[in-house]
Amino acid sequence: MAISYDKLWKLSIDKKLNKTQLRDCSGITSSTLARLSKNKGVSLEALERICRALDCEIGDVVEFVEDKVSLNE
Repeated sequence: MAISYDKLWKLSIDKKLNKTQLRDCSGITSSTLARLSKNKGVSLEALERICRALDCEIGDVVEFVEDKVSLNE
């Protein structure tokens, strides 16, 4: 399973926030923002800050998706 933050980016667009504004309003670091942009894992604390800033639930910003790598390769 892989992590996807596509929902976060769609929600940010709906709230008219660019990534810098999201970082500033949620209080996350630039390195956390970079990890989010690469669909890498981040701390639960960072996700909590984002959810508080956007007034949403964790399922509104992150989801698990099937890996696109084939096991036969």
